[in-house]
Amino acid sequence: MKVAVKKIDDANVLVSGTIENSVIEANIDRLAKEAGKQMKVDGFRQGKVPAHVVKKLHGDKLRQDAESDALKSLVDQGMKEAGVSAADVIGEPMFKKYDKKENEIDVELEISLKPNVVLKDYEKVVPAFEKPKAEAEEVEAKLAEIAKQQAPFEKLKRKRMVRDEDTVIIDFEGFVDGVAFEGGKAEKFSLKIGSGQFIPGFEEQIIGMKYDEEKTVSVTFPEAYQSDELAGKDAEFKVLLHEIQEQVEAEVNDAFAQKLLQDDKATVETLKEKLSEQVVQEKVSKVYNEELKPKLIEALVAHFDFALPNNIVEQEIDAKINAKAREMKEEELAEFKDNAEKIEALREEVRADAENSVKATFIVDALAKKEAVNVGDQEVSQAIYYESMMSGQDPEQVIKYYTDNNLLPAVKMGMIEDKLFGKLLGLDK
Repeated sequence: MKVAVKKIDDANVLVSGTIENSVIEANIDRLAKEAGKQMKVDGFRQGKVPAHVVKKLHGDKLRQDAESDALKSLVDQGMKEAGVSAADVIGEPMFKKYDKKENEIDVELEISLKPNVVLKDYEKVVPAFEKPKAEAEEVEAKLAEIAKQQAPFEKLKRKRMVRDEDTVIIDFEGFVDGVAFEGGKAEKFSLKIGSGQFIPGFEEQIIGMKYDEEKTVSVTFPEAYQSDELAGKDAEFKVLLHEIQEQVEAEVNDAFAQKLLQDDKATVETLKEKLSEQVVQEKVSKVYNEELKPKLIEALVAHFDFALPNNIVEQEIDAKINAKAREMKEEELAEFKDNAEKIEALREEVRADAENSVKATFIVDALAKKEAVNVGDQEVSQAIYYESMMSGQDPEQVIKYYTDNNLLPAVKMGMIEDKLFGKLLGLDK
């Protein structure tokens, strides 16, 4: 078996060679003998099946396995000649040629290696950053906002008609074709008018009702309603208005702070200190995501110079192309169908971005090890759990989705990146 090796750059090696038919046939003989020792075939004792019988029964599979073994030997020999260990290899080899001829197979493939990132003077490219402060009026505004959120609702003593944005307490029961339907009845239900909580048209018809008034509200369920039995149907709701509620102003005192912070020693000043930290964190988060993070990534990518593994770059190009395709309309996608030249042009269009993304990933990985930045699996789960809770989703279902779709490594990488950048920028101080 003839093998030649050519170093493309520090991260890619081209291995070419010829696999003679004699090598394939020898592999087939060996594999057939090995299989015969394990197989059970009628007319032969188990483990004593002749090689020619195995070949007759499984000829195509044996040839595939024989070619695969020969190819592996060619790759191993090429790596040995190139001085490359298996630990250096990243991803799968990319085939440039696999040409089956009458007496041999011509092979050419590219092996990619983990890049060597020399960490030098990276501290110099970190953008300067002055941590923002919380102004007194910002803290007061935040306090007022929380006080409004925490303010209790009380029954309106002065009786008047319902207005938009009032909160009302009602009884209701829904009917379709004069028949009450399941889930259409409630008593002493609290509803904020204008919230869009009910079927379109329902809340608007509550406006103008008076205390203890009964009214029939007519609505039509949306065509896309969650219940097929009700979708698109006309319905009537019998509604009884019990009371209108208004939000009374919450008194901001030490008791309010203690209740909010779950600390019986807390004071209003303690609460303001916490809110001040929150204001600062919100400002830092905004400037980090909109300005500092993009600047730092751009600076690091420009600072470091190293060869990239071509197979990983091609994978990133594939990902970017697929993302673009998902945003395209049918007529746009049709333009690319069976048009290799147009597809290749699109690949070249995204290549620079793909290379920068791959480069940034390897830089972050190397810097995280150098700076001893780690994120445990438990941290990842907790972050997903918290975000799910905040967005009103079922955390267990979200974590299952991330696990089933192999998205956890990407989430972990993102968390490592933010933790690393926070350390480099001094945001963790």
